[in-house]
Amino acid sequence: MFEESDAKATIAHLPADKFRQYRFPFPPLSEQINLTSYIRENIIRFNTLITKTERSIELLKERRSALITAAVTGQIDLREAI
Repeated sequence: MFEESDAKATIAHLPADKFRQYRFPFPPLSEQINLTSYIRENIIRFNTLITKTERSIELLKERRSALITAAVTGQIDLREAI
């Protein structure tokens, strides 16, 4: 039996027969489908954002490296920028 007062994070022994007696609510199928679509669309959007962000980070690292190289080799004078 599930008990709220139980401090354990797992159920020590729950055979299938005992588990079947519990009822769990589910949203209607149409809502499940809508939720699934929403989640999939957002996963695609987030993956696109992650890819673009990672590419931006790579470009910024390259530009930083080029700026440091230019400053060290004297191609630019940073004292004028201050």
